[in-house]
Amino acid sequence: MGSFVIEGGHRLRGEVIPQGAKNEALQIICAVLLTDEQVVIENIPQIIDVMRLIDILKQLGVKVEQIDEHTFAFDTSGASPDYLFSEGFKKEAAGLRGSIMLVGPMLARFGKGYIPKPGGDKIGRRRLDTHFEGFMKLGAQFRYNDEEDFYGVEATRLTGTYMLLDEASVTGTANIIMAAVLAEGDTVIYNAACEPYIQQLCKMLIAMGAQIEGVGSNLITVHGVDRLHGTTHRLLSDMVEVGSWIGLAAVTQSEIKIKNVGWDHLGQLPRVFERLGVKLIKEGDDLIVPAHLDGYEVQSFIDGSLMTISDAPWPGLTPDILSVLLVVATQAKGSVLIHQKMFESRLFFVDKLIDMGAQIILCDPHRATVIGQNFSTPLRATQLSSPDIRAGMALLIAALSAKGTSVIHNIEQIDRGYQFIEDRLKQLGAVIERRA
Repeated sequence: MGSFVIEGGHRLRGEVIPQGAKNEALQIICAVLLTDEQVVIENIPQIIDVMRLIDILKQLGVKVEQIDEHTFAFDTSGASPDYLFSEGFKKEAAGLRGSIMLVGPMLARFGKGYIPKPGGDKIGRRRLDTHFEGFMKLGAQFRYNDEEDFYGVEATRLTGTYMLLDEASVTGTANIIMAAVLAEGDTVIYNAACEPYIQQLCKMLIAMGAQIEGVGSNLITVHGVDRLHGTTHRLLSDMVEVGSWIGLAAVTQSEIKIKNVGWDHLGQLPRVFERLGVKLIKEGDDLIVPAHLDGYEVQSFIDGSLMTISDAPWPGLTPDILSVLLVVATQAKGSVLIHQKMFESRLFFVDKLIDMGAQIILCDPHRATVIGQNFSTPLRATQLSSPDIRAGMALLIAALSAKGTSVIHNIEQIDRGYQFIEDRLKQLGAVIERRA
């Protein structure tokens, strides 16, 4: 396992360009399987999870051409489901949460889709019922091999229907939409997720010839078509990475300009940082975080009650940014309650922040009260281990603000979600070294 050695306590300065959105990329790359024509995807982030998914597509018979650093062309005319039955697929897909989104496109085009129980971050239960219940409502037969933890669906044809999802699952909604675009008749999906990445998926599918109504709402209607054609699609900037750069600037009291953030797709993100007292300047489609040399103060609600920040399905706050917000709160003036509603294990990394000197009370698996120290007591350098992508980035931000030299182990978790992270930090003036 690799490690980062970080000399913290330095103020940073400069510009960064956020990478393409990881969560959008995983959906969009799977969607190329819905056509036998070429699909070109721009702004693909070169991160572990995305590149592993592209490798799986290659094994499925997809020809992949890298046009430039972040642009890939996919030719799926030779794709087949044969690789799904191999031991190699079971091993590769089991370690990649995003592999679940292969099932919908494979089912729609080849009449079968299989997946081992997916891995990914250990942040709590992330059930697959929404995906498979949706497939079954479209007419697929469910298969499950208990010995190998192997799931599957098969269908000679898919037929449109009405369905009320039991949860507004982003990946579940994406999977069902991808299966429904080639089904016979109309599919109505109520309680659908409506995140920007779902909107982007629908935008791409419509460009490929799909007929989809209600994009951006929780009621989506898909009119099935016989086939889809190729297209070119560009990924949004990753809103979670945008939030990570904002958090880094705040806790290191640095001035950082974030280019091409896609303000229209950030949702609650800017507002929540402002509630923590972080000033943000909009300059066209860029975002500037000024150096908070006098600190930042947590706002209170109108009735004077303790500020509470919680996650929720879109247009609520994405749960992926709560770890970073928690670190930002440790150096604010004032206290805040962080309420992680959607995953029950995501706050367990706070014990590492407590070891660094943060004043945090972990109330239960879902709630943590942070007593901000207003930079009067900087975090202490220490040795850490990254438990998942988002907590790993939060700990990296904490280490960059801490006095002294910190070491973060298991940085492969960070690499799964953030591309070339140490090089980009060095360009801002961070003192960081990667060790094998």
